[in-house]
Amino acid sequence: MSIAPLDASPRVLVIETDESLAQHVSTDLRESGYETTVVYDAIDGLRQAQTLQPSLVVIDRMLAGESGLSLCSHLRASGARMPVLLLMARDSLDDRVACLQAGADDYFLKPYRSEDFLKLVRLYLHSDTGNDEQLRFGDLVLDLATRRAIRNERTIDLTMKEFELLKYLMEHPREVLTREQILENVWGYDFMGESNVIEVYIRYLRLKIEDEGEKRLIQTVRGVGYVLREA
Repeated sequence: MSIAPLDASPRVLVIETDESLAQHVSTDLRESGYETTVVYDAIDGLRQAQTLQPSLVVIDRMLAGESGLSLCSHLRASGARMPVLLLMARDSLDDRVACLQAGADDYFLKPYRSEDFLKLVRLYLHSDTGNDEQLRFGDLVLDLATRRAIRNERTIDLTMKEFELLKYLMEHPREVLTREQILENVWGYDFMGESNVIEVYIRYLRLKIEDEGEKRLIQTVRGVGYVLREA
């Protein structure tokens, strides 16, 4: 069963060395109503991303000649802000940290599964258009239109998932949120087995919004979850 996109034919750039897998992914996306462009190496991938400005980029971590992580870092360094998904074979803590450090928004584990992949794509291509609202907590502001945070006149770029996590916390200030609530409302799909993915994203979100030594706002409630409140 195909999952139809919410926007009119957004373009997805697929950067995958394995031609068979690349065509499989591209076919699934086209049958679900998306426009696709497929390239097979990092050099063409970076060029096409800058030229086409796609709505979403899918990169295999293992690319010929250059890692997908390195390509993702180059994309972010060039100013690209579209969601980036990495296709990865492993799901260790080091892999998740490397994914975030490179600037990727999320990852999809191999072996490739059409329906699960399309659900993830749809999650990232869904956006609230025309939203000019802001959320505020103390000296922290979250602009829902630009998906950026502002603290003490410092503008903070966020990945898609960092934005969704901070938005959920700011929508429930001073309310202790369990890990299960966060997974359900921010990720919107189930993780297989135990995963400390929330801790990884909280860590990087804290590094960004407390970069200048500001007061900690995201507090850990041991054994329960997290809460947005001033210490």
